[in-house]
Amino acid sequence: MRSWVEVSVIAAAIVGAVGACHDDTPTQAGPLVAPTPRPVIPPPVGAAAPLAPAAESAATVFVPEKIAGEGHAMGTHLAYAAFTTPAVNEAKVRALFDAATAEIVRLEKLMTTWDAESEVSRINAAAGKAPVVVGPETFDVIREGLHASSISDGTFDITFETLHGLWKFDQDLDPHPPTPAAVHALVRYVGFRHVKLDAAASTVFLDEPHVRIGLGGIAKGYAVDHAAKVLLDGGLMTFYAQAGGDLYTHGSKPDGSPWIAGIRDPRGPENDYFATMAINDHAFSTAGDYERSYVVDGKRYHHIIDPRTGYPATASRSVTIWAPTALVADEIDDAVFILGPERGLALVESIDGVGAVIVDAHNRVWTSQRLEGHVHPIHPPTDAL
Repeated sequence: MRSWVEVSVIAAAIVGAVGACHDDTPTQAGPLVAPTPRPVIPPPVGAAAPLAPAAESAATVFVPEKIAGEGHAMGTHLAYAAFTTPAVNEAKVRALFDAATAEIVRLEKLMTTWDAESEVSRINAAAGKAPVVVGPETFDVIREGLHASSISDGTFDITFETLHGLWKFDQDLDPHPPTPAAVHALVRYVGFRHVKLDAAASTVFLDEPHVRIGLGGIAKGYAVDHAAKVLLDGGLMTFYAQAGGDLYTHGSKPDGSPWIAGIRDPRGPENDYFATMAINDHAFSTAGDYERSYVVDGKRYHHIIDPRTGYPATASRSVTIWAPTALVADEIDDAVFILGPERGLALVESIDGVGAVIVDAHNRVWTSQRLEGHVHPIHPPTDAL
């Protein structure tokens, strides 16, 4: 692992290289997508000149078309892009986008805390009373969440929901930090070991009445993986699916070039990216302290809460995770953010196929070993509060 202490020296050269290959600018909704050139297929050597007009013969040549789509679920914007194939035309691509969104909505209904009838809400309602039978998908996500807690020293913890209402960063934004007494009153109940699983019975039990679980830090990644499977099973070979900050790409574009994703400048304007990287058949997830935050008395407060303390984490400004699945990327990004660059990168390197780019609290940029040489700086991250 290394810190980008010389990023400003090499940035200018990289900008030209990126600009020459990719004409599109990054957007918040998805990765950078370069336009695909229309293929030119010459006649076979020695062939006679075609008798039909050129326009007529060209009609037999298939040209992939990029189709974009969007939706809304899990409280966030959904974005898709895919290229048509000889077997999957535009109408079918759009139908697959709708099916992928429907799959995300289905999973949301199982795992949300906003619906009193969801499986997660029923678990919470029975805290300290009785185990609750859940379906295999909710059980698997909870089990994976507990595994992430175990390997991250509890910095990822689905029982963070116990703190619900303590900090207000959503529609109820209130720029007044809670009192230490209020934090202490709830944080003492946070702890993933309060969650008891029985695989044989497919039950989940919270052994403390005050404990609540929430899958907001992992369910979106799981849903993106399921959406990607819908698109792949439908015959798409080149696409991406994104829910908020969780992205998965599959295949190279028809011209052979990869998808390019931008890494947002945590102190820059909304659509400013300080680096890019190619991403194929991998997930890409970013956790940052800039999305839901406020500043009071010269200190930034944000929504990434350290479950061990009950306060916003302070070691990082943003963390971008590159991983084989969106589930892994989603569950690891917050943990690495809380752990900070040295301990966070140690966790990243311990997981097969995972890499990270971290902007730490002092605005230094760190890359994991697996991503060295693959992340292309555009400019140094902006240094501000």
